[in-house]
Amino acid sequence: MKIIVFGARGDVGSRVVTEALTRGHSVTAVVRKEAQITSLPALVTVSVVDVSNAVQVAEAMAGHDLAISAVRPPDGQEDLLVDLTRSVLDAAAQVSVRLLLVGGAASLLLPDESGYTVLTAPDFLPDAVVPIARACQAQYELCLAETDADWSYLCPPAMLTPGARSGRYRLGSDVLLRDDDGNAAISMEDFAVALLDEAEAPRHKRTRFTVAY
Repeated sequence: MKIIVFGARGDVGSRVVTEALTRGHSVTAVVRKEAQITSLPALVTVSVVDVSNAVQVAEAMAGHDLAISAVRPPDGQEDLLVDLTRSVLDAAAQVSVRLLLVGGAASLLLPDESGYTVLTAPDFLPDAVVPIARACQAQYELCLAETDADWSYLCPPAMLTPGARSGRYRLGSDVLLRDDDGNAAISMEDFAVALLDEAEAPRHKRTRFTVAY
């Protein structure tokens, strides 16, 4: 499969690139600046793209079987996430390429049946992550309104951190997944596994899903 990854140098994006290469896929890694090229694996094709420019994004996507967006704006510019997502959605629709989006946990319901989401629950999120959580909520709402692109939206659990690749995870849909100890977590490596599993065997067309241990 020919896969293009936007945000290929990020924490999640870099692991998605590694997982895709491990599975034998042909990978195009998108970066913002030419100076970032040297930090990518030798096996990838590199494309320098301004993701805010839907024309550039569509040109880069064309000819691929799948696009994965793991784009995250810099701290303090979280509101850009919606515009960047709009750009990749428009491009995916234009060139008819399936799109997997790395989203956020903000919209997931808490499992206590309170009706609160990760974003709306009182004192659930640290203040430092509220801006990106709000941006991810808006990103998800943008996807829900999108009817032209063939998209899927993967929500991480509350904790998404670097770790080991075990190849195991649980699937969910609208509710935050927790283990028996109350933890809602997965490693970035296993998050990438789940994303590539969806890439290879699509099960969530125009909907969100979530994963955790």
